[in-house]
Amino acid sequence: MAADLVCFMAYDIRGRIPDQLNEEIAFKIGRSYAEFLRPKQVVIGRDVRLSSESLCDALSHGLIRSGVNVFDIGLCGTEEVYFATFHHHLDGGIMVTASHNPRDFNGMKLVREEAHPISGDTGLNEIRRLAKKGKFSPTERSGQYKALISRPAYIRHLLHYVNIPELCPLKIVINPGNGCAGPVMDELEPHLPFEFIKVQHRPDGTFPNGIPNPLLQENRSVTSKAVLSSGADLGIAWDGDFDRCFFFDEKGRFIEGYYIVGLLAEAFLTKRPGEKIIHDPRLIWNTIDVVTEAGGIPLQNKTGHAFMKERMRTENAIYGGEMSAHHYFRDFAYCDSGMIPWLLIAGLMSRKQQPLSAMLDKRIAMYPASGEINRRLNNPLAAIAGVRKVYGPQAARVDETDGISMEFDSWRFNLRCSNTEPVLRLNVESRGDEKLMQEKTKELLALIETNG
Repeated sequence: MAADLVCFMAYDIRGRIPDQLNEEIAFKIGRSYAEFLRPKQVVIGRDVRLSSESLCDALSHGLIRSGVNVFDIGLCGTEEVYFATFHHHLDGGIMVTASHNPRDFNGMKLVREEAHPISGDTGLNEIRRLAKKGKFSPTERSGQYKALISRPAYIRHLLHYVNIPELCPLKIVINPGNGCAGPVMDELEPHLPFEFIKVQHRPDGTFPNGIPNPLLQENRSVTSKAVLSSGADLGIAWDGDFDRCFFFDEKGRFIEGYYIVGLLAEAFLTKRPGEKIIHDPRLIWNTIDVVTEAGGIPLQNKTGHAFMKERMRTENAIYGGEMSAHHYFRDFAYCDSGMIPWLLIAGLMSRKQQPLSAMLDKRIAMYPASGEINRRLNNPLAAIAGVRKVYGPQAARVDETDGISMEFDSWRFNLRCSNTEPVLRLNVESRGDEKLMQEKTKELLALIETNG
C-alpha cells in the first residue's frame, strides 16, 4: 500500500499511520517537494496529533538533505504556515496535519511562494511521482534548520481585521476540541475586551473528547450547552488545525456555514462597496441577495480551496466563502482562515448592537436550506443521471459549475460527487418556504437512493 503512495489525494496528502504514511514516506516527500519546487527556504509546522512531531522531523530531514533551509514554527494551525510563507517571503510551506480525520491518520498540506496551493494539477502529482521513484538529484550542501517565532506577527495581523475600540465586551464560548486553536486564542485574549469561556481548550493529541470536527452532530452539543449555561453571546468551535470555524448563536443554535458567508460578505461590503465576493454553487440565493443589496458583485465558482483561491486571485476578490466553513481573504494572501471569520462576526455584532440570532433569523427564514446531506452510493453518477432525467425538463436553469444545479421558481438544488469518496452531496434551498424545501429534499433523496 505504502509503495503506491495512496496518501496522495486531489488537494493534499492524507493517510493512515503507519501503513499509508510514515517517517520514510515523509522524508521522501521532503526530498520530492525540494526536487519539484527548487526552494531555498521553506517553513514547516504541525498539528497536535501524536504522530505529527516525528513526521515533521522526517520531512525536515528530507528538505535539509536537499539543500533547503527549514524554518520550523512548531505546533500551529494550517493558516499559520500560510501566513509565515507569505509574511516572511519564503519559497514554500508544509503543514503536517490530518485536520478532522480519525486519530490514526495524518497528512500534509503544501504551498509554494505567496502561499499558492500545490494540488494535483499544480504539482502534487509530480511530487508523488518523484517520491515513488525515490531517486533524487545530488546536492552540494545540506540546508540548515532554524526555529522561527512567527506567531507574534500573525497575532498582529489578525487584530487588523477588527476596530478594537468599537468592540463590545461579549461573552464568548470557545471550543478548540483539544486541537491547535487554544494557544492562539490565549495570545489574542489580552488584546480583546471579550470574556472567553474555554471548553476542551488544552491541545491533546489523544483527543480525549473525540476528533475535533464540529460538522458532526454529536460534537455540537458541548459548545451549545456551554453557550446556554454561561449565558454567552456567541459560541465558536474549530476543527483540529483551525482552518475552519463554526458558529453558535446566543440560543445555542448551530449556524449553517451558508449564512455565515452572507454575514462576512456584508462585513466587508459595508466598508468596501463594489468589491467582488466569490461563493460556491451549493447554496447561493442568500449570498447573492446579501452581496447585491450591499453593493457588491457576487461570483460563483467551483467548490474546493485550490479553485476558490485561483478565482479570487484572478478577480482580486476581497472575500470568498464556502458553505463548508472555508473562508478566504484577499489580505491573507487569498488563503482560508478559521480565526479571521469570528473576529469579523464579533465586530459586526458590536457595530450593529445585535445578537447573532437577530442578524440571521430573517435570512434563514428568507432562504431555508437543507444543509449538506451525504449519501454513500454504489453508483453516484447513475443517481445524478436519474435526477437529471426527472427534473431537467422542468428546470428554469441548469448549471454545471460543480456537479449539477437546477433552479425553479421557488426552489433549487445542487447535487455533486465527493472528490475523495463514493458519496453524493445534496443541498436544497427555497424562497421563504420551509415546507417546500423539506418536501423537495425528501423527494430528491428517494430518487437518489433508487437510482444509486
